[in-house]
Amino acid sequence: QVQLVESGGGLVQAGGSLRLSCAASGPTFSSLTMGWFRQAPGKEREFAAAISKTGGSTNYADSVKGRFTISRDNAKNTVYLQMISLKPEDTAIYYCAARLNSVLSTQGGRYDYWGQGTQVTVSS
Repeated sequence: QVQLVESGGGLVQAGGSLRLSCAASGPTFSSLTMGWFRQAPGKEREFAAAISKTGGSTNYADSVKGRFTISRDNAKNTVYLQMISLKPEDTAIYYCAARLNSVLSTQGGRYDYWGQGTQVTVSS
């Protein structure tokens, strides 16, 4: 069983930055493909970013490309989401997810494990 715990959310002004962290426990972290998803109030959950098991490949939603960077530290069992140039429309609960398959899927249903989420609020 994999447990994921997100941290780093908060309130930031538009144009600001935040770095989210997701600490994993359970089976070997390096065997997991990791992703970040987000869900804004009244909207469906959407894909933000994903990273391969080694960190050599990444995938981003068009809405965050160029502003968000996903990375991982397998020695620390942690995946990160660095967010810059934040916009009010980035306001959402951000979820960390993990899957055993190697494909960097953008579909939440393809992920096997989920964290509880961390709130990010961007004020205008």
